[in-house]
Parts: sequence; structure tokens; C-alpha cells
Amino acid sequence: MKLLALPQAIRAFARDYKLAAMGGALALAFLFTGLLAPVLAPQDPDQISVREALQPPSAQHLLGTDNQGRDMLSRIIFGARMSLYISLAAVGIGALIGVTLGTLAGYYRWLDMPIMRLMDVLLAFPGIIVALTIISILGPGVGGLIVAIAIYQIPQYARLAHGLVLSMKEKVFVEAAIASGESDGAVLVYYILPNCLGPIIVQTTLLIPGAIMTAASLSFLGLGVPPPTAEWGAMLQNSLQWAPMAPHVMVIPGLALMLAVFSFNVLGDGLRDAMDPRLRRR
Repeated sequence: MKLLALPQAIRAFARDYKLAAMGGALALAFLFTGLLAPVLAPQDPDQISVREALQPPSAQHLLGTDNQGRDMLSRIIFGARMSLYISLAAVGIGALIGVTLGTLAGYYRWLDMPIMRLMDVLLAFPGIIVALTIISILGPGVGGLIVAIAIYQIPQYARLAHGLVLSMKEKVFVEAAIASGESDGAVLVYYILPNCLGPIIVQTTLLIPGAIMTAASLSFLGLGVPPPTAEWGAMLQNSLQWAPMAPHVMVIPGLALMLAVFSFNVLGDGLRDAMDPRLRRR
């Protein structure tokens, strides 16, 4: 029954939160573009053709070429794959570890102090500083970038899960499950965590844009994805020297980055309003 009601819920969400629905559709478009990059890209994103360098958009190259003659449309498509892979992997790892730590800290009083004080220490530092520190230890590259971003996501999920579990422990149905002899694992898995999924999903959609921007910022500084791999931040860094001669090499990756961040932001705002009884319109 819940699966049958899902399309109705989606239609109701699209009707009541039109901007958020548009953002969700745009986010899905970016996700499918990244997944189908080898099929959708018209050319090899790393193929160099010096004779065609810095060409404006044309029938042969719909978004023009960069300073090495590489097709910009192909590089934008593969850049979507890399940027979303890094951000989604980092947020996923951060969510898994953070929710686990926050749940344990909220359910077991003896774990509350050490876990949450460690999370407070991590939150005391700006995200970019934490990421730079981790990358300086692990070295630049996709793996180091994912770990660096994930580590800063962990305390944000931990604090959210901690507060949710503390409030859920006071619910009558949880107290009844404990009184009936259910194990701690069963109480957490079957009674508490399912009722915490809504805020966690909203938190995820709101943290993905920050992860995308952090990945792009680090790649812009030369600490992220190594060349010649297509990634939006690295493309922006490469375009600085050539932007006065061919503005499209800077405008196009910047626009792609802006639209991706916008789509996840408005989707997260809409989901937050829809799932909060104090904010929902209907």
C-alpha cells in the first residue's frame, strides 16, 4: 500500500512545492547524466585537438572547446559524473558513520559524553580547514577528497541523530518495546531508526550542495581530482587564463556547478517544509 501511495505523494509534493519539484527534477537529470556519461557524451572528454582550441559553440562542438581543443559538452557531462560521485560518496559515508555514532550516543548514556564531545571538536573547525588537513595527510586524489569531505559530514549527522534518538526514547511505543523485553538492537532497528529517517533524508539533500562546492573548491586549488580527469572545479581553475579570450570555458562549468547546487538546495528546502508539521502548507 505504501508503494502504491508513493506516486500520489510525489504528485502532491510537486503540486504544493513547485520550485522544490523543479529542483528535484533537475537533480535527477544531473544524476542520470552522470550515470549515462559514456552514452551521452558526443566525444572523448580527454581527446586533445590543438587546432580546435578555444573554439566557440558550434554545430560540431555544441558548447565549444577548451584551451586544448577538448569538447566542453563531453567534459561537462563527465564532470557531472565525477562531481556527483565524490559528493554522494562523501555524504553517504558521513551519514553512515555519523548516524551510527549519534544513535549510540543518544541511546546509551555512557557513550553520550565521549562521542558528542568529539563531534563538537570536529565542528569547531571550518569544513575547508578540516578537508585541507586531511588531504595534506592522505595526498590529493579522488579517495582523499572523499574521505576529507566525509569526515566533516560525520558530526553534522551525529548531532542530528543524537537529538532524534533522545526524543524517540521518550515515546510510549519505544518504552513499551523496552518493557516487553525487546533487545537494544531490535528497539533501535525496528522502533527508533525508522522514525528518524525523514529528517536524515532532508539533512542529506541539504548537505550534498555543500559537498559539491567543497569538492569543486579543493579541485580549483589543485588538491582534488588530478588532470586530465573532467571535474567542474578543475575546469574552472583551468579556465582562468583563457577566460578573457574565450569566456565560455569559464561560464559553462560555472553554470553547471551553480545549477547542481541550486537543484539540491531547493529540493532540500521543499522536503524540510513538507516533512515538518509546523511548516507544511497542507
